[in-house]
Amino acid sequence: MSEQNKFDFDLFVIGAGSGGVRAARMAAQTGARVAAAEGAPLGGTCVNLGCIPKKLYSYAAHYAEAFEESHGYGWEGEKPVLNWETLKQRRATEISRLNGVYENLFKGAGVELVRGWAKLQDPHTVQLDNGQTYTAKHILIATGGKPTVPDVPGKEHVITSNEIFDLPEFPQRLLVVGGGYIASEFASIFNGLGSTVIQLYRSEQILRGFDREVRDFVADEMRKAGVDIRVNANIASIEKTMEGLKATLEDGSVLVADQILYATGRAPNISGLGFEELGGETAKNGAIKVNERYQTTIPSIFALGDVTDRIQLTPVALAEAMVLVDDLFGKNQKKMSYEYIPTAVFTHPNIGTVGYSEEQAWEKFGDIRVFRSEFRQLKHTLSGSSARVFMKLIVDVATDKVVGMHMAGEDAGEIIQGFAVAVKAGVTKAGFDSTIGIHPTTAEEFVTMRG
Repeated sequence: MSEQNKFDFDLFVIGAGSGGVRAARMAAQTGARVAAAEGAPLGGTCVNLGCIPKKLYSYAAHYAEAFEESHGYGWEGEKPVLNWETLKQRRATEISRLNGVYENLFKGAGVELVRGWAKLQDPHTVQLDNGQTYTAKHILIATGGKPTVPDVPGKEHVITSNEIFDLPEFPQRLLVVGGGYIASEFASIFNGLGSTVIQLYRSEQILRGFDREVRDFVADEMRKAGVDIRVNANIASIEKTMEGLKATLEDGSVLVADQILYATGRAPNISGLGFEELGGETAKNGAIKVNERYQTTIPSIFALGDVTDRIQLTPVALAEAMVLVDDLFGKNQKKMSYEYIPTAVFTHPNIGTVGYSEEQAWEKFGDIRVFRSEFRQLKHTLSGSSARVFMKLIVDVATDKVVGMHMAGEDAGEIIQGFAVAVKAGVTKAGFDSTIGIHPTTAEEFVTMRG
C-alpha cells in the first residue's frame, strides 16, 4: 500500500469556517482527497454570527439617520418604524442561502462534508461524535474562536455577540460591556436601530490598538450620535429584577437594561478537540501554537485562523489557507505577510485603517510626518447632520513612504481598501501628491493633504 493510500484522506479539516472552507476547497482542486467536519451551519463565525449579519444590521441601522437627513433634501413624511421580526427573518433567510452556497462549493470541489463534531484520536485519526473515525495524512484545525464572558456574579443573565442577532424582543435599553471593535460596533448599530445604549469600558478609551486620534474622534462622534460611552467603568454584579437586568457597577452606581451584551474578548475554540491530550502545544489563552508554515508541535497537524489567535480577520484566515495548501499540495511558493493588512470597523462612523498608527510609527520609524484633516462632508451641508470625517496619513521621512492611513467617516472601509493596494506596494507621499483627486468626493482629501 502506498504512503498516500494508507490513509482515508490526504487532508482532513476540522471546522468549516472561512479558513477551513478555503483550505478544503483549494486542496481538493489540486486533486487531493479532502474531507471537512462541521457540527454547526457552514461558514463559521463570519457568515453566521459575525461579519455578514453584523454588516447587514449596520446597513439597517443607517436607514434611521438617512430618513432623518433626507428632510434637508426636501423629502417629507412620517418617521419609519423598525420591525425587528422582519429584519431578523430577512437576515436568517440570507444566512441560510450562504450556508447552501458553501455546501455547493464543497460539492463542486469534491470535498467530502462530514456533519458532526470531530475529536483528535492520534496524529492521523479523528473521531466524530457519532463514533465514526477517519484517518488522514494531514489534519487541519480551523475551529475559530468563541466569545468569552468574565466571571461576574449574574453572568448567566448576559448575552454575547452569538445571541444578539436573534433576540426574541428588541432591546429598548441595551448595556454593552467592552471597548473593542465588536463592542463598539454593536453599541453603534443598536443605537442606530433605536435602542438606548450605554457602553461601559474598564479602561480610559475605547478601541485600544487603533490610532489614538482615531479613537478619540470616533468616541466623540458615537457620543454625538447618542451612545452613552462611559470609560473607567465596569460591572461588579448583575441581577434579574421586575424592572429588567440590574447591573451594579464597581463604583456602586446602578444601571437597568433589557439586555446586557458582553463583548470583552474571544477565546480560541479548542475545548473537546483533544489537541492538548495528544501533547499539542498551546499559548496561555488556549491559542494553538504554529510555526510560520501553520504546523503545530504535532508535525501532521496544522492550524490557522482565529484558533491560532494571530490576526482575527476573515481575509487573513483565507490568505493563510492559500499558503498552507500551496505548502502541502502545491509548489511551496506562497508567503504570508502580516504587515499592512487593511481593516475596517463598522462603528458609526466607520473606521478604515491600513499600516501603522501614529504611536507605532514614532516607535518603528523614529522620524515621521503626520498629515491630518477633519471636515464636514458635502452631503451634510444640506442634511443637517453634524457628522464629521477624520483622515490621517503617516509618512516615514527617510523613505517618503506612506506607512499609515486612517479614516473615520462614511464608507471608510471602501475608501481604505483601494488605497491599501498602493500602501502595500510602497507608495510614497510624492505618489499621493501627484495623483489627481476625483471631485467632489471624500476620498480626494487623501491626495490633497499638503499641510
